[in-house]
Amino acid sequence: MSPRASILIASDVAGDAEMVRRLLWDEFPDVNKSVDPEQAVQDFEKHRPNVLILAFNRLDKAELYYLGLYRLGTLAQSLAHRTILLCGKEDLQRVYALCRKQYFDDYVLFWPMGNDAPRLPMAVHHALRRTDGAGGSGPSVAEFAKMVRKLADLEKQLEQYAARGVEKIDGASRALQNAPEAGAALDGLSRSLTQGELRGIVDVKDQQGLAREIDRLKAVELAVRRKTIESAVEPIRGWASAIKDELQPGLQTIRSLQKLADRVRPLLLLVDDDEFQHKLLRRMLADVDCDLVSALSGRDAMAALRNCRPDLILMDVQLPDLHGVELARRIHASDQFARLPILMITGQSDKGVVVESIKAGASGFLVKPIAKDLLLAKIRNSLQGSAADSAA
Repeated sequence: MSPRASILIASDVAGDAEMVRRLLWDEFPDVNKSVDPEQAVQDFEKHRPNVLILAFNRLDKAELYYLGLYRLGTLAQSLAHRTILLCGKEDLQRVYALCRKQYFDDYVLFWPMGNDAPRLPMAVHHALRRTDGAGGSGPSVAEFAKMVRKLADLEKQLEQYAARGVEKIDGASRALQNAPEAGAALDGLSRSLTQGELRGIVDVKDQQGLAREIDRLKAVELAVRRKTIESAVEPIRGWASAIKDELQPGLQTIRSLQKLADRVRPLLLLVDDDEFQHKLLRRMLADVDCDLVSALSGRDAMAALRNCRPDLILMDVQLPDLHGVELARRIHASDQFARLPILMITGQSDKGVVVESIKAGASGFLVKPIAKDLLLAKIRNSLQGSAADSAA
């Protein structure tokens, strides 16, 4: 747990917020309050809480407050944080359903205050542990698998480079061994002697004998040269051949990671308020090797993004609570999801919506009714583009 974990208590009653703060201040050094609804977004972005405690006396107030953070601000969807609802007995079933849908993370039966005072601090401890393990800015499992698949080519490339290296070493060795410098020099001396150019120094009486002696010297010189070059090149050739053996432990690790990566499937988030459309898309994607998560509203989608890292979003333009283009814009405003591909879906081909979707960072556009071949092609292209971005 972070030693300076930030906790924000949100309420519309200052006295309730202070009471909750007193329950926490002995264990948590950075506990703050937000009690002015007009300052809700500013308070959230100022304190950047790891844990947000919704201490409203009515559930609908807590829902409106948290939804407002998403509608009016951009940090709520990108900041890794956990939410705890303080509720009364009459709201338990509804609160349970909201937490199960991942709109909120946890709840405490708090109103009226019971005898289990440590329950709230314990819930905060649990929330902080989950936040520490969230890894909000790191790659998703699928993104990591894409990187591993790139590494899987390393062994093949290594073999190719090692083979090329040995070939180049052998070629260089042959070139040096067959270098004509010494032999040409001896041939030149032989011609000078036999043609009488050095008569004042040497008088050649047996030209055939001189030729034989020159040939013998050339053979001796070439043998010495080859032996010297071979002695110098052999350690290099051995080093090049041993590279793969020396890297075997690392290559074996890559092979193991590759087996794990092959088991990771892309995750697609389907965002549409029409349940029939969800069923239709699921049938169309039945043959695609991927996992699917569904959301019926912008709020559902943001809740899903707090708990998973999809590789692609298929999103309807007309959502009941937030326009799809605006939702795409907010998703891409987060560093965590800035490169997340989004395919927009609409019931009519409106040029203005297409332009706004592209401005919001959408990677493609589909018009209902959707042709299966076109859908699969768009998904394949979007996922391949995302993989290229991850490897870049």
